[in-house]
Amino acid sequence: MRSATRIVASSFGIIAGVAGLEHGYFEILQGSTRPAGLMILSMGPPCVPEKIWNACEPAMTILPNYRITGILAVILGLLILIWSAAFVQRKHGGLVLMLLSAALLLFGGGIFPPLIGLIGGAAGTRINKPLPGKPAGGLLRFAAKLWPWPLVVFMGWVLGQFPVGYLFNDLLTSVMGFGLLLILVMLPLSVYTAYAHDATG
Repeated sequence: MRSATRIVASSFGIIAGVAGLEHGYFEILQGSTRPAGLMILSMGPPCVPEKIWNACEPAMTILPNYRITGILAVILGLLILIWSAAFVQRKHGGLVLMLLSAALLLFGGGIFPPLIGLIGGAAGTRINKPLPGKPAGGLLRFAAKLWPWPLVVFMGWVLGQFPVGYLFNDLLTSVMGFGLLLILVMLPLSVYTAYAHDATG
């Protein structure tokens, strides 16, 4: 089994699950009201998207009710959290994580959290695959040396932005473009360096 790949898959899934729980909680607080459309804001008034670093946590839902959407997001977030922590290494474990993450996207779990879960699930499909038999190339050996720092940077940024945003909202708002770019780079880099570590270890 590819241990580093499992760590990445589990970590991404746990992040997606916790974020799904959070989005669902705020949607439940909005009660049995009808969203204006497919795209919603998990945080309702008095949250103003232009004034807060997380833009009131945008999401989408195919259901015409905030409370039901929130309940489903909480249930899916909890399932993703448990599955990622304990079962992602099983046969078809990565595929199950991808399916749960896709459902989270449709039922109020945010935009980025389901994406993170989908990438984690894709990594999970490789956990029990045979390692390459041929000698690793230079690029793969270099990537292996980077492990686990892309994952550390990703987790540090994703988790750290909440206390930083609470204390320094305007500062974090001003650098969110960089933050999004950092996430988009560290997601695939974490997966690739984990694969490289397992393939050359």
